[in-house]
Parts: sequence; C-alpha cells; structure tokens
Amino acid sequence: MVAPSRSVPLVASLDDPARARDLRRMKLLATGLFLVAALVFLACVLAGDDAGAWVGYVRAAAEASMVGALADWFAVTALFRHPLRVPVPHTAIIPRKKDQIGASLGAFVQDNFLTRAVVDERIAAVDVPGRLGEFLAGPGRAERLAGDAGAALTALTDLLADDEVREAVSGFADRKLRETPAAPLLARVLELVVDGDRHQEVLSAGLTGLAQFLQENRLVFRAQLGDASPSWVPDWVDDRVFDRVFAGLQQFLAEVGEDDRHELRRSYDVRLRAYVHALRTDPDTAARVEQLKLELLNQPAVRTWSGSLWGTVKTSVVAAAADPDSELRARVAGLIRRVAGLLRTDPHVRELVQRQARRGAGYAVERFSGDVADLVGSTVARWDTEETSRRIELQVGADLQWIRVNGTVVGGLAGLVIYSVAELIG
Repeated sequence: MVAPSRSVPLVASLDDPARARDLRRMKLLATGLFLVAALVFLACVLAGDDAGAWVGYVRAAAEASMVGALADWFAVTALFRHPLRVPVPHTAIIPRKKDQIGASLGAFVQDNFLTRAVVDERIAAVDVPGRLGEFLAGPGRAERLAGDAGAALTALTDLLADDEVREAVSGFADRKLRETPAAPLLARVLELVVDGDRHQEVLSAGLTGLAQFLQENRLVFRAQLGDASPSWVPDWVDDRVFDRVFAGLQQFLAEVGEDDRHELRRSYDVRLRAYVHALRTDPDTAARVEQLKLELLNQPAVRTWSGSLWGTVKTSVVAAAADPDSELRARVAGLIRRVAGLLRTDPHVRELVQRQARRGAGYAVERFSGDVADLVGSTVARWDTEETSRRIELQVGADLQWIRVNGTVVGGLAGLVIYSVAELIG
C-alpha cells in the first residue's frame, strides 16, 4: 500500500515582505475607490433629482463603478478563495485546481521549453567549448580540479569493500591471463626484441655476467676438478689443465662479447627467429608455452601476487591523489590545462565539443523532459493548498488588484455613457 502524499509548506524564501506590502496597498486602493463610488452614489441618492440634471449622470456613473468594482472583486477573489467564505460554484479556483494547475504547468514547460528544437537553438548560440576552456584555464583552476578529482577518488575507494574488490580484481586478472594465449604474446615480445637487436645486447650482458661468475668462482671450479681427477694425477698437472681450459673459456666468452659478427651470435639469432616462427606456427611449441603459463599461474606465489594487486594499486593511487606534489596530481593538472588550451584554440576539438554538447543536450531533453514535467506536477501537488493559494496571490495579487481598479473606473465610464445615450434617446 502506497502512503498518501503529505502536503508540505513552500519554501520560506517566497514570502517576500515587499510583495506583501504592495498587495495590501493595492487592495486598499481598489477598496478605497469602491468606497468613494459608494459615497458618491449615496450622496446623489440623498440629493435627489431636484438638485439638478447632473445628479443623474453622476449617480449612474457611481452606480456602474460600484457594480464594476464588486464584479471584479468577486472575480479576483474567486481565484484564491470563496468570496465571503460562501462556497459559490466555480470559486476558489486555485485551491480546487492546484493539482491540475501543477500538471498543466509541467506539461507547458515540457512542450514549450524542454524540446530538442528550443534547447538546440540555445546551445547553438552559446560557445560551449570556449566557455568551458575559459573556466578550465582560470588561475589555479587546474590544480583545484586535480585536488577535487583526488578527493573524489579517495572517497570512492573508501566506499568500496576491499575484500570484494580484491577478489574481483584477482579473479579478473587470473581469468584474463588464462584466457589470453601465451604463445602469440611471447612471439610478439621476442619479435620486438629481435627487430630492435636487443637480443644481442642481452647475449652480451649474459656473456659478461658468465665470465664474471666464472672468475669469482675460479677456486670452486678448481676444487671440483681436483675432486674429479684421479688420485695418481699430480696437482701441478691439474693446475695446468684447469688454467688452460679456464683461460680458453674466458677468451672465448670475450671474443663472442666483442665480435658483433661472431658465428655464435649468428647462430643465436637464427635459432631465436626460428623459435619465434615456431611459436606462431607450431601447435606443439605453443602448447608447451601454454602449459608453462598454466603451471606458473597455479603457483601459490602467483596467486598471492594477483590477490595483492588491488591493495597495491589502491595504496599507491590514494597516496598519490592525496599528495599535492605527486606526479599523478601534476599530470592531471597538466592534462586539464592542455584540454583548456585545445578547447580555446583547436578548431577540430571545438567543433567536436560543440556538436557533442548539442547532441547531449538534445538527448537529455528528450530523455528527461517527462521526468521534469512530472517533478513540477508532483511538487505542486505536495504543496499545502492554502499556502499555495496565499503564495500565488502574493506573487501576482498586486497586479490583479488593478483589475478591480480598472473595473471601477471603466464601469463608471460605461455607466455614464449608457445613461447619457438613454437620456438622448428618451
């Protein structure tokens, strides 16, 4: 069961003391004119026809003025309440028709203001990108907006449940890694390495590291040779054999490292390119890489890493967003300044923003104009009936009192003319 809507008072800001004074003053003026007409009529009646022919004319004008004043008083009062609290039919129009007036007002706004043609014409006359660019380019505006964006980002992360987001991020990362074929990705990475000749740099670094490793562990390798050598072989023989072999190996590594055209490098290049080709064409090679990928993903350390992604990203982003001197805030502010410059100077950007603004405004009007009309109607429907009538009278009542004034004056003139014509005819 839907609870009935409760009448609510209008906002206090509509209660304008100046308007109230104007309304009282106009009511006094209109009522005063009626009383003047009544006094003139009474004086004419008391004077009688013996006072002269002019009395008839004045009495007719005064009588018509009273009739016009009373008729217009009734009409104006009937808009807001029952005259003299008598429930005459078709009076107290605004209190009785408040809900219909609200609905009609909403429909009027929707049909005459919230239309694509009206809004499009208005947006077309406004330099949307220029105004937006000027706003963004204001002194210190980029830094403030970057700070506001950082605060909004921090508030958003606070609203998110870390456990749920952590599981979602971890699951998403794991699912994407499992769904993405490893072989084409690895082939592309190796192609970039080979095309940039980076694989030779990697080989050079590897050879240098291997040579250094051998040198640092020379005594260890010598001991291993001594243990493997027969006991009857003299130590000096082992020393000479080891020195010769070790020196030859070090020389070989140095030669390969220094010679860009060494045969080993050429063979290495051929084999690596062949492996890249196999990754793209050989199902068995691709399957082995895929199997290796799945084994890595099943490792506990990898699972722990994927689970920590959200926490790591959140901590880093929130810290950067809160730090006015962070690289993130500086980049956001710089981006805002660049956008401001483009909005003011780049014709293509300006044309795009202007066109999209017109499209967006048109879409918003077509999509939400009915909601705005419903909002107007439902808001008026929730207003208190007597309060609504009083406030509307406060807004327009002073002008409506001129109807009473005009009715008094015009009625008197009309009565004078009618009486004059009747006297002429008679």
